[in-house]
Amino acid sequence: MRELDLLLLRYLERDYPAAPAAERQAFAALLSCQDPEILDLLTGRARADDAALAHVVERLLIAG
Repeated sequence: MRELDLLLLRYLERDYPAAPAAERQAFAALLSCQDPEILDLLTGRARADDAALAHVVERLLIAG
């Protein structure tokens, strides 16, 4: 999905370089998910059980 790629890239370029190590690890974990799962997390159809992953999802929505 092109829109999903753009959102992830925007976070990667703008926020990832200054993110703490735990947030970087959570972002890497998010990238290991399938696109439909990432989309569900970003649209609120699913919630991350992991607090660090939920934080990254929140940051992505702010970055969007």
